[in-house]
Amino acid sequence: MPAGDAAPQSPLSAEAVVEDGRIVDVIVRVSGKIRRLAGRAGLESEARAAQKALEAGGIPVLLGAGLGRALAALLENTDGPVVVVDKETAILRAAGLRPTEGGFSGGRDNLVRLHDPDPEAVLARLEQLDAPPTPIILPFYQRLDPAYYGRLRERLSRSRSPAPAAKRRRPGFAGDLPRVLMITSKFFLLGEAVRACERLGAPHRYIDIGGEEADFEAFTTVLADAVAAFRPDFVLTMNHLGVDREGVLVELLRRMGLPLASWFLDNPDLVLSHYHVPHKDGIALFTWDADNLESLAAQGYEHAFYLPLATDETRFRPGPPVSDAHPWRSGVSFVGNSMLLKTRLRLERAEAPSGLREALPVVARAFGRDPDRSVRNFLAGRFPEAFGLYEGLETVDRKLAYEVALVWEATRQYREECLTRLLPFSPLVVGDPGWLETLPGEGRDWRRIGELAYYDQLPLFYPCADINFNATSRQMKGAVNQRVFDVPACGAFLLTDAQVQMENLFEPEKEVAVYSHPDEIPDKVRFYLDRPEERRRIAQAARRRVLAEHTYPLRLRKLFAVMKKTFAAG
Repeated sequence: MPAGDAAPQSPLSAEAVVEDGRIVDVIVRVSGKIRRLAGRAGLESEARAAQKALEAGGIPVLLGAGLGRALAALLENTDGPVVVVDKETAILRAAGLRPTEGGFSGGRDNLVRLHDPDPEAVLARLEQLDAPPTPIILPFYQRLDPAYYGRLRERLSRSRSPAPAAKRRRPGFAGDLPRVLMITSKFFLLGEAVRACERLGAPHRYIDIGGEEADFEAFTTVLADAVAAFRPDFVLTMNHLGVDREGVLVELLRRMGLPLASWFLDNPDLVLSHYHVPHKDGIALFTWDADNLESLAAQGYEHAFYLPLATDETRFRPGPPVSDAHPWRSGVSFVGNSMLLKTRLRLERAEAPSGLREALPVVARAFGRDPDRSVRNFLAGRFPEAFGLYEGLETVDRKLAYEVALVWEATRQYREECLTRLLPFSPLVVGDPGWLETLPGEGRDWRRIGELAYYDQLPLFYPCADINFNATSRQMKGAVNQRVFDVPACGAFLLTDAQVQMENLFEPEKEVAVYSHPDEIPDKVRFYLDRPEERRRIAQAARRRVLAEHTYPLRLRKLFAVMKKTFAAG
């Protein structure tokens, strides 16, 4: 983003955290969000960053002064110039660094502070240095103002690395199967990827990103150590887990010469539109929804591929029969969240004004029926007044929370509409307490049990129903969800909505039963309840198809082949 196009940063306030007369952190409040300057990474992380810069040589350029620990380490160990780029006067004062117009009060002659709000003016000054600049990146500032500090990081890193990363990378993908470094957390599908690598015999290693934003610097250190020890061919993550919005991780991988594969299991438009990623040529995106490919290409991702979900057939497989008295036994069952409580929580996180809150049911209903998959584009085209209120949400996190709330409300309405049609058949609903508020007559017209464990209980549950009913989330208008693969893998019968992309995965009515509109549900349910042999035939055909084409080892083999074709040297 050119400097002149950068959105003005919201005013911030800063307050020192003092222990035993010493400043140990600074609490920063900006756009309604509280950030900590040192965070959980602690004071020593600044000194480590300074040490790496000294080892790299060149003129150290601190992108943000932090708490002054990196600055002190640099001044103690070099007689040459040290540059600090920092325009955050309030934070500097809270940290006790006492900024002046040209530097810092009490600073040495070789210490220069640059604070022009135009990053291009700062870069022009840095070009006058007698030696190449060595950027020292404190992640706090990259998150605070990516349009400023992120741009400086990108340009300075590029100036130290003139050769393209692809030309510097060692020859990779030499084996029959690639060496895969996975970024993991307690996140759906990462376990399946690890197990698939084990079964394929693919060399792999995984590192845990954890969940704390403040641990990002520690994570990058662990990542660099893992790359040095394991020498992977590429890095694999899900839903961009571990990839920061400011592009620091992508830049780190680029400098290592490592491509990144990110497999999206949610709508990537809800994520990537808020990311600053200057170097996209080293990223391959895989999406479970083929409809996303066009928008990904429009965002500049030239390596984008369709890779649908699958099943772990070692876990989802036919189990022993159960008696009719078993509490899981039913004629019709549905497994899924009501989305009621989740929508409310997201709406609260968005801090949406009353106008947006009141409009949500109407806007969400229209979105659920519209082919547009981008919430932002949909609002701009169909609900300009709501779009103006949405644009008024000051932070990326608030806008993202509202987008998710709108998609989830659309899903909530759709599932309520579908399950209302099931009530004449006394369905068993597996899900959250929000269903008690959504559907009337619990205990009389329908039964509910709490959420079941995905790996341990759902494989046993699916065969207990004559009909497993499915209603796909409205975040995907044409793709199929996980249940479409897991239920047949268990040898059970599925009735699902007729998604467009289903036709490339199964043969409708021969391998899977579908309905095209909620009004068709009662007749479809009645038809298949009266025909157990037809249910058994369809379920068996679907299981054969799943085992032949839709398992996670097969999906990873395809991903491996794409990565090798796209990024292998030569």
